[in-house]
Amino acid sequence: MGASALGPRKAQAPAGPAQAKKLVIKPLKSKPALPEDFEATTWAKLQDAVRAVHDKRPVSCSLEELYAAVQDMCLHKMADKLFTKLQEECDAHVARTVARLAAHTSLEPVAFLDRLDGAWRELCAGQMTIRQIFLYLDRSHVITATPLRSLFDLGLQLLRQHLAATPKVESHAVAGVLALVERERAGEPVDRPLLKSLCRMFSSLGTYEGVLQRPLLEASAAWYTAEGERLMASLSVPDYLAHCEARLGEEYERCAQYLDPVTRKPLVGVVEARLVAAHLPALLERGFAQLMDGQRVPDLGRLYSLAGRVGAHEALRTSWRDYIKATGLALVRDEEKDKELVELLLALKARLDEVLGGAFGRNDAFANALKEAFEGFINAAATPRRQGKPAELIAQFVDARLRAGNKGCSDEEVESQLDRALLLFRYISGKDVFEAHYKKHLAKRLLMNKSASVDTEKAMIARLKAECGAAFTSKLEGMFKDVELSTDVMAAFKAYQDARGAAALGAHSGLDVHVSVLTSGFWPTYPPIEAKLPQELESWQQVFLDFYTKKYGGRRLQWCHSLGTCVLRAHFPKGVKELSVSLFQAAVLCLFNDSATISYADIKAATGLGDKELKLTLQSLACGKVRVLTKEPKGRDVNDSDVFHFNESFTEKLYRIKINQIQMKETEEENKKTNDEVMQDRQYQIDAAIVRIMKTRKTLSHKLLVAEALQQLKFPLKAADLKKRIESLIDREYLARDGSDANIYNYLA
Repeated sequence: MGASALGPRKAQAPAGPAQAKKLVIKPLKSKPALPEDFEATTWAKLQDAVRAVHDKRPVSCSLEELYAAVQDMCLHKMADKLFTKLQEECDAHVARTVARLAAHTSLEPVAFLDRLDGAWRELCAGQMTIRQIFLYLDRSHVITATPLRSLFDLGLQLLRQHLAATPKVESHAVAGVLALVERERAGEPVDRPLLKSLCRMFSSLGTYEGVLQRPLLEASAAWYTAEGERLMASLSVPDYLAHCEARLGEEYERCAQYLDPVTRKPLVGVVEARLVAAHLPALLERGFAQLMDGQRVPDLGRLYSLAGRVGAHEALRTSWRDYIKATGLALVRDEEKDKELVELLLALKARLDEVLGGAFGRNDAFANALKEAFEGFINAAATPRRQGKPAELIAQFVDARLRAGNKGCSDEEVESQLDRALLLFRYISGKDVFEAHYKKHLAKRLLMNKSASVDTEKAMIARLKAECGAAFTSKLEGMFKDVELSTDVMAAFKAYQDARGAAALGAHSGLDVHVSVLTSGFWPTYPPIEAKLPQELESWQQVFLDFYTKKYGGRRLQWCHSLGTCVLRAHFPKGVKELSVSLFQAAVLCLFNDSATISYADIKAATGLGDKELKLTLQSLACGKVRVLTKEPKGRDVNDSDVFHFNESFTEKLYRIKINQIQMKETEEENKKTNDEVMQDRQYQIDAAIVRIMKTRKTLSHKLLVAEALQQLKFPLKAADLKKRIESLIDREYLARDGSDANIYNYLA
């Protein structure tokens, strides 16, 4: 070849469009074929790897090489054969493993568990490695062509089959697990990771519920049955309840730590049934009252929680109601505790409220049971004489708080105590009894200026009005209006006096007199007691009478001397004193202005008082703590033959002295009279209700009439009392029995 010189290339004219090149693929001259020994050689390689995994020795080939071998077999449609051979290899290995385990069943069950756990862990690890090697087979063939989800599930299936064929392995394993659970319940430390691994084994095999859970529940039932009977005989109720709560917590923890979650509900149910439900009646009978008396709020809360677990709130509520009623009845029926009954009931209510809120979570059903029980015992009476006694004592309690001289209590404390008393008032069905006694006490507070605060008095009436309506407090409000009107009347009377001048009263014009004019329908009924007043007071009385009749024509005044009070100035040899006394005491003391010694008969003739009132009056003056008179012979009782002397040796540090007004003290007779008035008023209400019902219905059976009357009347009433009033109305021709049926009544217009 000749050498060519390199030089600049000359520009050439562009050539025409280039033609596209074509790629031609020619078939092979001969079809590729697998080596004749491909399947055997490849499987031999894979089999050696599987056996190496099972024998825990190094694999001769790399994982990539083994994976490629599996892939090659699958791609050449040998997946089914490969799966069958692998299954046979794994089956043989599992069979050998189970056989070795069966040979160790002679070991103690707990010791056998370590062998079983070791074998299980080895099988799991080996099967996971095999799955990695045969991953292509696992993803391409096992999922689509077999009921298994993976090659790991193949190992589980084989193990389940061989264990089922060798039941002594499973039974020995279950016995070991139960033994460890019992040891843990007995307080011994156990290997929880081991138990967790074995429970997961049974769960993975799908035999947990049938093989392990059923005998576990049976063993637990026997354990807790025996424990419940043993501890009920040895532990106190609070300790037993705490033990039950602790056992439930332990079982919850046990399920969280190693047992399958599906076991929690039935296992906890076994504890609840054997430890709680089986012994709850005995616990309530033996310990509920003890817990209540001791105010064991945490223990009662524990009892409430446990009873709720076994659906026994109704039984607990019955015990709660019975305890309240029994405790309340014991207080209400104990006459010796009458003086402190209201305080005791308030203390009981406070204790019960604490239990209701702290232990029972203010459960509505328990709150209703508390209300029903309180209403039951506070309105129950052991004898007719005790009927309405709580209402009477609540009225006394309120009176003591509203009365002046209530030392040591701030206004806030008084308000709080009144609110607490109102809690008891709500439970009283016979509110008319409370009203009668409250009105009697209010009258004394208003007329004798004993009320601590008018605002507090009106606030209490406002409370009663909110509770019972305006009709209940109308008379009480009328009493306050009378007191206010009396102030206006006395202002007019003073102007009347000023217009007449002092000459109209003569020597007695220097007396300061206040008259309270009361509307008889608002105030309690006071029996008229005739008495001869001192001349000074009689003059004032006549002047006021003339004034009032002129100012208010058509009105009639009736003097109620038993409520009158006076302040006398007494000149004793050792000093001048002011005596705060009742009108009757003043009438007696004024007699000693003319004579230092007067007999009982002369005092009676001069005052015109009856023996009962006079003896009480003289007893307060001559036999009480403050003795401005002396009597002969000495003694605490006043007799018709006694003689009384002005006590010239009387001495007292105070200038103004209050002499106890014995006749104003509440007596059983006075209370009985008030209660009798209430009963009489109730008869009128019963009659009115029966007539009202019959006027509407015209004809009614005895049973329906009694039911409707009991529904309308707001105080406790027996059917026998209603029957008496029906008979009375028949006698007075308001009703008549039907001619064809004596149990049917007709209304007579």
